[in-house]
Amino acid sequence: MISFIVKRLLTGIVMLAAITTVGFTLLYLGGGDIARKILGESADAQTVAQKARELGLDRPVLMQYGDWVVHALTGDFGYSWFSGQTVSAAIISRLSVTLSLVIGTVVVVAIVSVVLGVLAATKRGWVDKLAQLLAVLGHAIPGFLFAVGLVLFFALALGWFDPTGYVPFTESPTGWLKTVTLPVIALALGGIANVTQQIRGAVIDALRNDYVRTLRSRGIPERTVILKHVLRNAAGPALAVLAVIFVGLLGGAVIVEQVFAIPGLGQVAVQATTQGDIPLVMGLLVATGVIVIVFNLLVDLAQGWLNPKVRLS
Repeated sequence: MISFIVKRLLTGIVMLAAITTVGFTLLYLGGGDIARKILGESADAQTVAQKARELGLDRPVLMQYGDWVVHALTGDFGYSWFSGQTVSAAIISRLSVTLSLVIGTVVVVAIVSVVLGVLAATKRGWVDKLAQLLAVLGHAIPGFLFAVGLVLFFALALGWFDPTGYVPFTESPTGWLKTVTLPVIALALGGIANVTQQIRGAVIDALRNDYVRTLRSRGIPERTVILKHVLRNAAGPALAVLAVIFVGLLGGAVIVEQVFAIPGLGQVAVQATTQGDIPLVMGLLVATGVIVIVFNLLVDLAQGWLNPKVRLS
């Protein structure tokens, strides 16, 4: 198990190195005259050149990237070129907001998909038709359009939730719930459509196996057969899909945060990228990369626990 974890971590480190290298290169090539952006169009050429030297932009790109790597390895991600705030502080202050949305969405997707997928596979009938309809809607309706519809109906028409903004959980649990419910629903629709279909198909396949007939012939209750044996075999592929959805949510949350005016990583990522704020964007790449690597490792461990063949491979 230890070698399994070490291999996954080494793979993650290589992926993180590749992401930061590509990200820094793209930012350098597309950054334009960043010193001019910071000082404004009214600044004279001498002042702009001085600012570029202060930021180290007059040096070769490899030297700039090497300095960034050396400082990043010590936990120093520098300062935002535009706000002056440390990159770590800028990310930490918004990380909890985005993670509350993403983790909440994954939990909702997992619970709803397991319940609906198992019922659709075992009961069939109208439950199965509902799952099929949900899958079509989840793939057909764009996430931002669904989010706008939720705001118009549940927030503005009915007044059940806050249309925009974010309240930290530590400040008011009720206020937090009212601000994250609609964004989580908007993010969860597509994921539920995908994972429900995955679980439904996997459960139907598992029910056709001989071991299920053997368990039933021994008089084991149907609920035990489904929850303890069938669902365990069907959970592996669903976990893989859930991991892909989690990675997509980190990017998809950007649009939803814009619709609901939530101050998460999405807002700062869009602003930093358009400005060419290289230290802040690089810090965001590292933060999201580490989150994805850790989540994938947890999924791998869960799959290894469910199916020892995965761990051995």
